[in-house]
Amino acid sequence: MTEMQPSSCDTFVALPPSTEGQRIIFGKNSDRPCDEVQEVVYFPARDYDGEEKVECTYIEIEQVAHTHAVVLSRPAWLWGAEMGANEHQVCIGNEAVWGRESADEEEALLGMDLVRLGLERADTAEKAVDVITGLLEKYGQGGTCMEDECGFTYHNSFLISDRKEAWLLETSGKYWAAERVEGGYRNISNQYGITTKIDKEHPEMREYARSKGWWDGKTEFNFATVYSFTTTARIEASGSRYCEGKKLLEKSNGHITAETMMDILRDKDSGINMEGMFMTTGSMVSVIPTNPDLPGVHYFTATPDPERSVFKPFIFVKNLNPLKETSSPSFGADDPVKKKPRFQRKPDRKHELFVKHEVVAAIIESYKDRGEKITEGLRQLEKKKMEEMEQILSQGVDEPDLWVNVFSNSVKEEMAVYSTS
Repeated sequence: MTEMQPSSCDTFVALPPSTEGQRIIFGKNSDRPCDEVQEVVYFPARDYDGEEKVECTYIEIEQVAHTHAVVLSRPAWLWGAEMGANEHQVCIGNEAVWGRESADEEEALLGMDLVRLGLERADTAEKAVDVITGLLEKYGQGGTCMEDECGFTYHNSFLISDRKEAWLLETSGKYWAAERVEGGYRNISNQYGITTKIDKEHPEMREYARSKGWWDGKTEFNFATVYSFTTTARIEASGSRYCEGKKLLEKSNGHITAETMMDILRDKDSGINMEGMFMTTGSMVSVIPTNPDLPGVHYFTATPDPERSVFKPFIFVKNLNPLKETSSPSFGADDPVKKKPRFQRKPDRKHELFVKHEVVAAIIESYKDRGEKITEGLRQLEKKKMEEMEQILSQGVDEPDLWVNVFSNSVKEEMAVYSTS
């Protein structure tokens, strides 16, 4: 098997003392096929009778007795998510990784399914590690990760955070290693990054590597070196998006804010804001106070290219409504993803915001003066929303009913900027 060139996604987390104001800042760009629609959806907490099943993208698995409320940014054709958060302020993003072990084409759980399952079933970052690895052991990971192409498969790494810490989880088939991050910053980008600091692991992970001849059983065990094609030295020296992202975090170390993270996700020179056949189709930034009495704020674009998008706030409060403007059409039993054979036709999955954004993006591209005016209007809207959220992050939510539609209202204001520019 030849080494596959990393082609998508960057995920970041910054914790005190790298951040300002005793907050954890989480961010991710989802880099996917340029014609793929990413939707932002909300699912409330639910109780189940213990007998039910949950139908993931390809396979059905056992449901748990209770699932937490979640907000997700996801490719519209599948069940799982590229990134998201839950009501306990756990945030998860996943990355494609390739290594010595071939990724399985047989349909199982996608890494994106594992993101959603981790959020629905865990109220801390460490518990999310346990949920994901338990599901890996029971059901495995596999299946094509694109709607209209067979054979695009990969293993997954995950960056997971909560109010006090973050965890990096890296997998190869059912084998895995996890590292706790208790301060500073961390980023991941399509390559194994756990080296010798391993805080949890699959009990047979080292012996499996030894049996395959990847490790001699004597030298210090380095997960990235043992399980990937690329040595740690090559990773550090590669000039890849990983290295560029690390430099951008270091540049603001001690003062990393939500604005810092948004600027990083918008950075095109580094390749983090990706263009081309694979491009940034959705972005997320979360601000999580370490104080448990204060709410977290989760910003999503729900549109491609964060440079031409607005990061819009979402807060977990009671009585939230569905996010209609960023929810794609549902095709139910007629969806070709659920049929065999697949890939015969691709339905139109564009949601309302995506359609309007697509038109405006073309205007920005074609008409410089008008494009600058639109972009300025979008930035002013984003700044206004972030100022509103600063009060929430500092003082909490006094009247939850005022914030049930904060994301949807922000979407409507964004579309108003489009129509008046």
